[in-house]
Amino acid sequence: MDFSIMTTENLLFMLKSACLSVGIAVVCLLMGIVLGTVTAAGRLSKNGLLNTVASVYVEVFRGTPMMMQITFAYLALPALISLIAGHPVRFNPLVTGTVAIGLNSGAYSTELIRSGILGVDKGQWEAADALGLSYRQKMGKVILPQAFKRIVPPLVNEFITLIKDTSLLSSIGIVELMKSATVIGANYYAYLPPLTVASAIYLTLTLTISHFARKLERRLSASD
Repeated sequence: MDFSIMTTENLLFMLKSACLSVGIAVVCLLMGIVLGTVTAAGRLSKNGLLNTVASVYVEVFRGTPMMMQITFAYLALPALISLIAGHPVRFNPLVTGTVAIGLNSGAYSTELIRSGILGVDKGQWEAADALGLSYRQKMGKVILPQAFKRIVPPLVNEFITLIKDTSLLSSIGIVELMKSATVIGANYYAYLPPLTVASAIYLTLTLTISHFARKLERRLSASD
């Protein structure tokens, strides 16, 4: 196993790709939190239409492979739009892949946030009702702030998962960390060194984030 191919230039190339992976994961996590919050509220709503739409969204994205969702968004969706519009349509692979992963994250975050909301003490709901707060005020000012405190640890785990899931974007040509390793391997006809380095970077990222997540969880537990 000749690691001499891992020159400073190649290492920098991989580190830049790792930064892209983390950046995509951050955007997808934020997108997932927003979608998850809205959809969780929809699933808890007594409005039948909102509940149905939210449930269908969650079941579709949780019930199909993320790779298929990314491929469908990048290849099948433009083809369908092109057929309707009557002229070729192409999507930016980075934007398309990020949105696809963000939508998937939103479906999983929905269940995390919903469980956090349901975990809020029943007395808090009753107190909000006694104050005459509307559903939006009750969720925004009373329930969600308490729920998010409970779901921070699982959201950190979701972030770790997203970092690893960005490797799926290599299938549509995004040069994230995994793709950078295979590019270097193809250039030198030696895949073991760059893939080993990529694995080490992924492991370093996940262990570092997990370390800070445990510290945050202890701090949140101490403040209860």
